Amino acid sequence: MDLPERERGQLDALCRQQGMSRAEAIRQALRLWLQQQTPSHAEVFGLWRDRPEDALELQEALRQEWSAR
Repeated sequence: MDLPERERGQLDALCRQQGMSRAEAIRQALRLWLQQQTPSHAEVFGLWRDRPEDALELQEALRQEWSAR
């Protein structure tokens, strides 16, 4: 594992306090981090609802922008 010695020491101390392995602590931390990186449906649903264009106008404008490149 590529952790600086200071962080590895802190992790090991916390693992001893919690009675868990270093691997389990890292799995839990990674799982939590991944959950935080994935936006919830409520955060993205209706994200563009206040835009003045209607959906077809926006789609056409985006397609023209892509083909202009």
